[in-house]
Amino acid sequence: MTDSEKAVTVIEALKAAEREPAQTALPILNGLVGLVQGDGNQPLEVEEARSGAFMAICEVGKALHRGQPADSLWASAIAAAEKWKAVAG
Repeated sequence: MTDSEKAVTVIEALKAAEREPAQTALPILNGLVGLVQGDGNQPLEVEEARSGAFMAICEVGKALHRGQPADSLWASAIAAAEKWKAVAG
């Protein structure tokens, strides 16, 4: 699976998880970890965009786990994944 394909899968999963309660969304987010892990073989721009998406997804997960509001964090995570997709081409 290419980075672009991984990013598309991540975007779709984030949009689906955003509509779910925390107890349903958290396992979806946990399932994305393997997709957003880098292998270091991509150009720096792609690795930076991928790691930005990873960090944004982690922020959503932390907020959900703590019972904190995550509305703006979802938008940031989706935007970061979309940037990853665009950079990965």
